[in-house]
Amino acid sequence: MGVRVDLSFALALLALLPARSASADECSGLTSPCVNDDTLWPHAGPAQFVAVGSTDTVARGRLGFGLVATYLSRPIVLRVASPGPPGSKQYVVDDQVNGTFLWSYGVGERLELDLAMPLTFGQSGTGLSPVTGGDGLKDTAIRDLRFGFAYRILSRNGSQDSRGSDGLALLGRFEVSAPTGDHDQFAGERSGVFAPSLAGEYRFGGLFAGIELGARIRPATELLGARIGTQIVAAFGAGYDILPREMLTATLEAWALPGLYEQDDIRAELQGGAVAVPNGRRIAPAEWQLSARTAPLRDGDFSIQAGGGGGIPLSSEPAITTPRFRFTLGVRWTPRSERPERR
Repeated sequence: MGVRVDLSFALALLALLPARSASADECSGLTSPCVNDDTLWPHAGPAQFVAVGSTDTVARGRLGFGLVATYLSRPIVLRVASPGPPGSKQYVVDDQVNGTFLWSYGVGERLELDLAMPLTFGQSGTGLSPVTGGDGLKDTAIRDLRFGFAYRILSRNGSQDSRGSDGLALLGRFEVSAPTGDHDQFAGERSGVFAPSLAGEYRFGGLFAGIELGARIRPATELLGARIGTQIVAAFGAGYDILPREMLTATLEAWALPGLYEQDDIRAELQGGAVAVPNGRRIAPAEWQLSARTAPLRDGDFSIQAGGGGGIPLSSEPAITTPRFRFTLGVRWTPRSERPERR
């Protein structure tokens, strides 16, 4: 007699497991490396923006796939104690090139299943070696797997299939990040992360605007006073079809992840060691990006999008995981169940 395994149940259990190869000691304390340094989590399926979630889904019974590559500079910079009063800056993660392979499947007219597999193709930096004396970063890394679903709540003008129409569209999304990555490379979390969100888009002719609000729910991890835990996700964007039939579209967007956890100051104790003292501050990693997108084929299912931007200085010191600048390149094949009119 065979044994039947439910895939969704297995994936849910995977998300609840502790980080791969991570012991409790490695993911606790004041110098935990169990931090995901890349806050850009591109969604599978159709996309008008880089970070703002789309309100479109893949057509029923169709498979979509894509690759979103990103280069980011100095997402994690720490100030380490040194003989000089201000201390010294250490580029824990200096240069990094990541790629996210995306798959999506249309279960129905409104429901889509998503899978994202991120990898680090190349990186440089000191890692935690200036603090712990261990090894620096490796050249490559496996990152946390993500999976979930998207459900189109409202099509434009409220119809079941409103291709080519203007108006408002809404989509709900629920994703889970499983701790499958290399936690000691700042590529994985200490546990699963639950990421519900709601995306909205309004289109009027060649103009459109999008918004996505959600959260990333996780336990807190501390890295030399920086506490990264549950975050609110807010992303906004606007775009314009410069050429007809989606041959050339320009978009401008911004996203921020305000954290709910209070930050700490690290103070040395007289008897040796260090202690974390809450300082009343909270952080919000934030970025902006300007990009261009083209869908050169007649049906618009194949698209290429390239863009660049950087961190938004919300405080005197950039929040941890805020890169100095970022460039992205995305290629997708996503047969859509709903699309703007290709005039």
